[in-house]
Amino acid sequence: MSASTTLPVRIGIVGTAHTPFGKLADETVASLVGQVTVDAITQAGLEPSDIDEVYVSHFNSGLTPFAFPSSLPLSREPGLWGKPMTRVENACASGSAAVHQGVRAILSGLADTVLVIGVEKMTHADRPTVARALLGADIHRAGTDSPTGFAGSFADVAVAYQARHHADEWLGDVLARIAAKNHRNGCANPYAQLRKDLGFEFCRTVSDKNPIVAAPLRRTDCSLVSDGAAALVLRRDPDHALATIAGLGHANDALEPERRDLTDFTAGRRAVASALTMAGVTLDDLDLAEVHDCFTIAELVAYEMLGLTAPGQGRRAIEEGWVEPDGRLPVNVSGGLKAKGHPVGATGVSQHVLVARQLSGTAGELQLPHPHLGLVHNMGGLAVANYVTVLAGA
Repeated sequence: MSASTTLPVRIGIVGTAHTPFGKLADETVASLVGQVTVDAITQAGLEPSDIDEVYVSHFNSGLTPFAFPSSLPLSREPGLWGKPMTRVENACASGSAAVHQGVRAILSGLADTVLVIGVEKMTHADRPTVARALLGADIHRAGTDSPTGFAGSFADVAVAYQARHHADEWLGDVLARIAAKNHRNGCANPYAQLRKDLGFEFCRTVSDKNPIVAAPLRRTDCSLVSDGAAALVLRRDPDHALATIAGLGHANDALEPERRDLTDFTAGRRAVASALTMAGVTLDDLDLAEVHDCFTIAELVAYEMLGLTAPGQGRRAIEEGWVEPDGRLPVNVSGGLKAKGHPVGATGVSQHVLVARQLSGTAGELQLPHPHLGLVHNMGGLAVANYVTVLAGA
């Protein structure tokens, strides 16, 4: 499908479900999948027999004794028996990969209604084990025991950004502003793992409660290890929908970071351009964006990747309030991965769910006034697998 191709059929998100994100000690991968399976199908007003295909996004199966999650929806919905079910994994972009696979299944003509589920259970494992699992997405650090985990990879991005844009004196404060914004936004998100306004001063100050994790990144610059699940139902030509799929973009970059400019998510730019072109809109038409802020430096570079600013000027978007809820393009109104949490397989699905709810006016305390178009950006690895979706109000 070329970037200039518009979607030949109308595909709507007709049902959604979302668990809280956080340390869910009493939940398992199976219980989380079961909960959102039932809730999404029920909200869609459908029966399990109406579902033609199921995609389950799950990355870190090595963190749990059970590593075969694709048929777990059957545990709570026996009516799904015999349906095609597939696990989808593409590092931290697994959730969006599953959503895009669902869209493609409908476009192929082999399915009319698709259930997409994202799930992860991480908090039961100790930090070294989680770090080792996440480093499976880093070609150089995979299989190693790194004290900084994946933060070390994005610390490399921050160091490169400092050098490229002479940002040594101001980058720390800019990243702290991004962290403070997302924690402030997360206070209104009932699903967020950390619903607390930490404030700019706390986020910018290195302390016992906010230590350096991988210089120059502090703890408040890093997303949270989390458990959780989200789900949505996609349907061809629905009578009613929360939102519709307007455009898709997916572009991969080299695994080896030394082969590219770490300060420019180039393949992400391509994915953004493809999705906007397919939707027939421009950046200025968007009313909100949920971007993959696994680390605050990722959100800063994402401002430039989206085209909000020129390279090296992303600080303007946060310093001048463009990305606040009342700004030019609200970014991560949900609190983002930073406050909401980052249960890897669930993240991309969650982003789609929350943007769809914004566009349907059902986002509760998070609701923006009358949004019509939203963008989801979800990436795997260090900007390696880059997925973008443009959603339109139905």
